[in-house]
Amino acid sequence: MSTTSLPVRRTPGARAGAHGAQSALAPNELLPALLHEARRYQLVLVSIFAAIAILALLIGLFLLPRKYVASTSVLAQESDILQPLLENRAVSTQAVDRAGLARQVVFGRKVMGQILTIGGWMEDKPSAVMQDRLMEQVRDRTRISNARENLVQITYTDSEPERAFKVAEAMANLLIEESLASKERESREAYEFIDKQVNDYHGKLTGAEANLQAYRSANADAQPGSATDVSSRIGVLRTQVEQTRMSLMELRSREQALTAQLSGESAVTAVQTRETLYRTQLLDLQNQLDTLLLNYTDKHPDVVRVRHQMTDIQAAMRQEEQRRSQPRVDDATVDARLNPMYQELRSRLAETRREIAAIQSRMGASEGLLGEELGRGRRIASAESALAELTRDYEVNRDIYQDMLRRRENARVSMELDRERRGLTMRIQDPAQMPVRASGLRFMHFAMGGLAVAVLVPLGLLFLLVKFDPRVRSPGQIERQGNVPVLTVVPACRTRRDRRREFGRMALSASIFGAVVLAYGLIYLFKQMQHA
Repeated sequence: MSTTSLPVRRTPGARAGAHGAQSALAPNELLPALLHEARRYQLVLVSIFAAIAILALLIGLFLLPRKYVASTSVLAQESDILQPLLENRAVSTQAVDRAGLARQVVFGRKVMGQILTIGGWMEDKPSAVMQDRLMEQVRDRTRISNARENLVQITYTDSEPERAFKVAEAMANLLIEESLASKERESREAYEFIDKQVNDYHGKLTGAEANLQAYRSANADAQPGSATDVSSRIGVLRTQVEQTRMSLMELRSREQALTAQLSGESAVTAVQTRETLYRTQLLDLQNQLDTLLLNYTDKHPDVVRVRHQMTDIQAAMRQEEQRRSQPRVDDATVDARLNPMYQELRSRLAETRREIAAIQSRMGASEGLLGEELGRGRRIASAESALAELTRDYEVNRDIYQDMLRRRENARVSMELDRERRGLTMRIQDPAQMPVRASGLRFMHFAMGGLAVAVLVPLGLLFLLVKFDPRVRSPGQIERQGNVPVLTVVPACRTRRDRRREFGRMALSASIFGAVVLAYGLIYLFKQMQHA
């Protein structure tokens, strides 16, 4: 039974005592106080519960955003058969970050424009600013990631399931189409660029070859190996000149010795006629001629000279015969006979002088040739830098041109592979499906949370009322506050009117609670039928 409240004077000390008494409310007294206040304010508490529950139900029905998720995956795979066969012949354009590449393709303005058309956003003909906002919203609701190596997963979230399905499916198809088209375009542009470079370097190579050929034609000494030949020739000629100079020095020494010996000999040892003298000289010249013809031809200067001397002696002999045919007193005299040693020395001296003249001629010819070769070497040295520059230019252009030819063939093979879509294959591994249930926080979750909040809020308010209300609610509080014993407790006396009023509040509270439960039940059945 409930007790009546005792009147207490509201003095500041009394209020402080009341708050102190409330803080000292025993646990066994808290539950009866809560029940008493709950019966007293049951209509208010049930109304708060119903208001929160119905509000949560309406928010879940009309204001809770529904999210439908559609997901698809695209598999990018290189050809396992062609790659070993075309190793070092075809250039692969694969990318490691497939998800990053997919984001660049899908989030590009070209693909986003097609997505807006497929998703139905362009039916209202939005402005350019609105289109940018719609594209940004689509990007925010799209997630592209690498599920595993070479597998790109595209997930799109939308409030409409059909649009979520269409957009996810379109993103996968456009990703495949744009990626393959971009790869094919990249290979074609690479081939066209390399082909242009090949043509350019072919022109440069032809020009460098023409310049090199023209320079070699204009400069006879600018031939490959000319410097080596000239160096060898100069070495040989220098050796010949040195050897000739040594031979010349030797012959001059011999000439000096023969001259000294000849000065000590007498030219005449006996007397003889002039005819005998001419015949002796003619015999000597004939011996010299025979000796020279063993080593030289008839046109050799020494041979020609000896023959001229023989001709002169023969002419002298004919004159002598003519003179003798007309005898006179003074013609009867005889000449002295020549000394054989003297004649031998004169013969050797003449031969030595002939050899000196021949060697001097040869040395002059060798020195002339050496001078020519030295001049040629200087011309080759002066032209060598220009020839080296032209040759280097030609070789560099030739090497680059050959490398470009190989690269162009590799690019051609890669372009054909990408054109026939044999190098990189992209296909939809897991196609998008029409979402049948919303994801995230669903209506049932929101409704159950609303019911929980609707129950906890009235209970919390009831606890705060009992905890902080200063009124006395139990006899124990009086004994603790006033430090006096309580003799008895007078129960409250309720009239029939009070009981009817209380029954009416209970009935109304039960009706409100039942209406809330019925509303939740009907909404649940409607949702189940809608999903079915």
